[in-house]
Amino acid sequence: MSTSRRRFLKQGLTAFGAAGLCGAFGNLNVLAAAAGHASFPPGDYKALVCVFLHGGNDSFNSIVPYSATEYAAYRSSRRVLVADGGIAFDQATVQAQALNALAAVGGLPGGLPSDGGSYGVHPALAELRQLFNAGHAAIVANVGTLLYPTSQAAYQAGTIAVPPQLFSHLDQSTYWQTSRPDDANANGWGGRIADRLHSANAGPVPMCVSLSSNNLFQRGDIVDSYSVSPEGVEKMSYLGDGPESWVIPPNEDGIAAYQALLAANTQQHVFERAYADRTRNAVANYEFVDAALNGASPLATPFPATSLGQQLRMAARLIQVRAALGMSRQVFYVSAGNYDSHNNQVDDQQSNLGELSQALKAFHDATVELAIDQSVTAFTASDFGRSLGVNVDGTDHGWGGHHFVVGGAVRGQRFYGSMPSLRDTANPDDTGFGQIIPTTAVDQYAATLAAWFGLSNSEIADIFPSLAHFDSASLGFLG
Repeated sequence: MSTSRRRFLKQGLTAFGAAGLCGAFGNLNVLAAAAGHASFPPGDYKALVCVFLHGGNDSFNSIVPYSATEYAAYRSSRRVLVADGGIAFDQATVQAQALNALAAVGGLPGGLPSDGGSYGVHPALAELRQLFNAGHAAIVANVGTLLYPTSQAAYQAGTIAVPPQLFSHLDQSTYWQTSRPDDANANGWGGRIADRLHSANAGPVPMCVSLSSNNLFQRGDIVDSYSVSPEGVEKMSYLGDGPESWVIPPNEDGIAAYQALLAANTQQHVFERAYADRTRNAVANYEFVDAALNGASPLATPFPATSLGQQLRMAARLIQVRAALGMSRQVFYVSAGNYDSHNNQVDDQQSNLGELSQALKAFHDATVELAIDQSVTAFTASDFGRSLGVNVDGTDHGWGGHHFVVGGAVRGQRFYGSMPSLRDTANPDDTGFGQIIPTTAVDQYAATLAAWFGLSNSEIADIFPSLAHFDSASLGFLG
């Protein structure tokens, strides 16, 4: 198979993801809800941006206590200082990156974290610290996959159901993105949200846009993700306008023959007609998106030349042309890897968290430039947190972990949820093997975002059935 043909197949099938062939056989509740035709007032635009950190970020070295009691607990589990070849930050380093820098003038708007401690961030998160202290970011504590609230005693006795295959990268990233650990075939919660609101958009481009890769988070029964490269729309090289067409002259006869195959109402078989329809839609979509992007003025906000920086730059550009695309609601997915820090964690986190912090700051600045920051919320997600104990210079697979939410609508400078103890012994928040039991469910985290995005309470209850097991459906971090 030629390189051009392989590229065509890859790009063509990716573009077809906008509407799966089997979508008509999806969840009947979703189809019934979609028949209601969601709508929002003119100018009522909102976007959710999922920033997935593949591998499991060590959030306990990302957000670190420096108050005496809490720092002592942190040191008891992390033991060896960075200066001595370990992963524990010294107290002064953390305090220099304080998240409660406003304490001298009255403290944080929401008060201290639940444990009464004072926290700082990893030195590489300087830009996120700036956003937090300016009120544009918040921290949601100890989030993880849960079916029910779970205590150490219940977990150890096995008296309460927990998600299967805990501490597995594949399973836990799947459950984070679907929020249905009881259903291995569930669609993503981003896709389930889009299924209910997709009719609010006037244009042909799907509500869900991936700047990274195919993902479960955006998979729905009606709506699936539309992939866009960080460099722009990927066109079909077989039609003579792909990335290598400047090197390989287009095959005019081949193009004419292929276009004849795609002509409307000329196919005999139902699958041939479906294939032709999807291909024509894909071509129309990328021409539509490409024209909108080419008609926009360049963003003045500089973005870092990193993978995540460029993904978020393209997300900002697509938000910029939202009116031309006919968008009232959009769900974006971006991602970064290399967070599986079994060893070499100090260097890896310095690089990874620096990329995250700089990219999120640039993205928020771009939304301010576009005067749309109140309508765009970015949030982090990851396979799981990391263990309290260390593997000499890294950590093992964990469970609960802290996350950032960024945007103009975020009720910032605040901690939400319960901060766990980081003690290495007699720790009631520990499974008994160094993994912290979540105190905030992914369902609660996601439901808070969904409510802000425009879903009703009944729609949220349908999307997140386990939410009924928890005291609060909203964490309150969005105004």
